[in-house]
Amino acid sequence: MQRIATNMPNDSVQYALRRQEEGLAKAQSKIAAQRRINELRDDPIAASHAVRYASYLGRLQQFEQNSLYARDHFRQQDLYMQHAVSLLQRVRDLSVQGANGVYTQDDLRGMAVEVNELVKELAAAANALGPDGNRLFSGDKSFTEPFLVREGAVEGGGETMPLSVEYRGAGLGRSAEVTERSYLPLDIAGGEAFWAEKMEVISGTDASTWQAASDGAFFLDGVEIPVRAGDTVNVIAAKINDSPAPVTAHIDVESRGLALEGTNPHLIRLEDAEGSTVMRDLGLIAEGGEQGAPNWNAGAKVNGGSVFDMVLRLRDALFRGDTEFIGSQGIGGIDLALGNMENRLAEVGSRAERADHVWQKINAELPNVTGALAREESLDMADAAMEMAQMDFAHKAALQTAAKIVPQTLLDFLR
Repeated sequence: MQRIATNMPNDSVQYALRRQEEGLAKAQSKIAAQRRINELRDDPIAASHAVRYASYLGRLQQFEQNSLYARDHFRQQDLYMQHAVSLLQRVRDLSVQGANGVYTQDDLRGMAVEVNELVKELAAAANALGPDGNRLFSGDKSFTEPFLVREGAVEGGGETMPLSVEYRGAGLGRSAEVTERSYLPLDIAGGEAFWAEKMEVISGTDASTWQAASDGAFFLDGVEIPVRAGDTVNVIAAKINDSPAPVTAHIDVESRGLALEGTNPHLIRLEDAEGSTVMRDLGLIAEGGEQGAPNWNAGAKVNGGSVFDMVLRLRDALFRGDTEFIGSQGIGGIDLALGNMENRLAEVGSRAERADHVWQKINAELPNVTGALAREESLDMADAAMEMAQMDFAHKAALQTAAKIVPQTLLDFLR
């Protein structure tokens, strides 16, 4: 039998009052947080939906930032490339004038001096900094000046002028995730935007009996191409042709070595993977050199120049007064440079358009996801206030009733 004690009514009342106070505290917490789900047990199904909505909303907000950064980045690239195109068009105008054959040597020299200044401005555009402090055309080597101008004396120039412009940047590297598992390349390297001719690299090493001694790999324009022990030069050429790199490979008839040719104007980037010497063994690259553009083997034939090569070649012809060269190879080289840069400019523009469309789509989707999240976890303040008022009234009534029905104790008589 359960013993009936005199404090049992008091305990029961105290327990009921504490339950009421707990419910009142939860209602007050919901109103303070303006959320109806503060714990999973408040509504397990709605809580699971809210977690998924909140996660997706966070990703959407990040995608919005990424697409906005990409759009602004492409606009900066477009601005400087448009400037470079206008410079090249002025160079072409001067080359057409110089090819007329009606100008004196002094006139041609004046044109060459102007072209020389345009080369400097072209190099400044190619080495441009973005608003975030990164170089726009250095690939993933964001803080490296992509084009190094080497100066010296030029025949007929009479002063120190640019002799060559070397690319020191890297290839494509950075990309931005703008939608779920969809990436947008951010960089267009200077070895692509400021190139004029399709490159051709022909090894002078006879590789007819060559075989790979061990497993390895090499990188061609950023694409990793694996090599297995026993692979021959023909197998290597087939793997290059099957890869997504914009390069074709074949065996040169004269040297019997591996030959590479770009499918579009760009600087071919080639390097052996760590611990591998395949490209060095085939006589295409030499050991050492700066990271970025390949350190070509001295015995390899390398053809295909940059925009700067075309402009400098034209300038030197103007200084020499070589109108035949100006009217043929000079104008032809500038046309190649302009053609590639306009194609690259269109590529940058299409990326900017895609980034803008993605940004607009995300901005249209954000309110929908935010609304779905609000429906699951937001609190109806009117209902919550009415509920809390009812609970507060009931609690006060319970306190008053308890004060009347709870029996007196010995302490009441000692007062």
